[in-house]
Amino acid sequence: MKKFLSLALSVLMLLSLLAGCGGGSSTDDGAQQNGGSETAETGGKLVVYSALNEDNTIAMAEQFEKDTGIEVEYISLGGGDAVARVQAEMSNPQADFLVGGSVDLYGSLAEAGALLEYDSPNNDDLDARFNDPNHLWQGWYMGVLSIIINEERFQEELASQGLAEPATWDDLLDPAYDDVFVWANPTTAGGAYIATACQIFRLGEDAAWDYLKALDQNVHHYYQGAGDVISPVATGEFIASIAWAHDSFKTQQEGYPLKLIIPEQTAYEIGGAAIINGGPNTENAKVFMDWLLTKEAQELNVESSYRYPVRTDVAAPEGLPALEDVDLVDYDRDQATAMRESVLEKFEAEIMANRT
Repeated sequence: MKKFLSLALSVLMLLSLLAGCGGGSSTDDGAQQNGGSETAETGGKLVVYSALNEDNTIAMAEQFEKDTGIEVEYISLGGGDAVARVQAEMSNPQADFLVGGSVDLYGSLAEAGALLEYDSPNNDDLDARFNDPNHLWQGWYMGVLSIIINEERFQEELASQGLAEPATWDDLLDPAYDDVFVWANPTTAGGAYIATACQIFRLGEDAAWDYLKALDQNVHHYYQGAGDVISPVATGEFIASIAWAHDSFKTQQEGYPLKLIIPEQTAYEIGGAAIINGGPNTENAKVFMDWLLTKEAQELNVESSYRYPVRTDVAAPEGLPALEDVDLVDYDRDQATAMRESVLEKFEAEIMANRT
């Protein structure tokens, strides 16, 4: 009996030693071994609320799972809806990560304590504007706003009346666009809020609201998500809208008669990512944040979405103008965040509530 117990103890000790020597690396060990420049295979799961286009989300999720072994479950939402959902779930977070949408949207979540502080080692060489000083959100791509038109319907119905293609924001106020122009609702779409703030920054408060109310007279209806306007214009259901250049360019490349015009004094977004405080898979969320900032992930994002990268060693999307050639409005991100709630309340009360 003693020999049996002794033998059993020896076997247990040997198994313990083998487990300690041959087991897989934890997330923290992987980060140390890779210095934050790569991601180790960790396995497990990650739940993501994504404000990216779904095909872009799928491309990123599939490659991340391939690189790390972490399974991604995602829910696609508009930027505003994603923020609202994270805030509503603060007492019991259901997701680990928020990705996409402008960092303007992340301010309210940061102030509410909904985001987890994390300073990725992969952001050290990025321009300071992409890194939140408090490490609650991370900028990982850029985009610019554009006017989009369906070239075929425009030529048939508007150019034939002598109307030139829109070149400025003010051109969209022409009565010829009545009921052939659609837009996204700024209260639910982050991109539409940025377009709204863009008018405030270029015109001033009072003139901007005059502009927005005049533009509303041409709006057939508002869509929920910023990207929802692209397909109906591309297919000719409507003639014109306002949308992100990268999303519109991607649709154009599919063969649709969609034309992009980037007007002077346009706004830009810094696309955000953040770890949700109290999410069920926080360590995997950190791995995902590090991965988004790798050269390989940045190149994949450019390829699959035509967004501008934040890394200087990754080329801009081919076919779109270089950022230095775009006339950007003086967009104050801190002010945009601070005034967001009041602007959206006013938009709802003075524009949406008065639509017939």
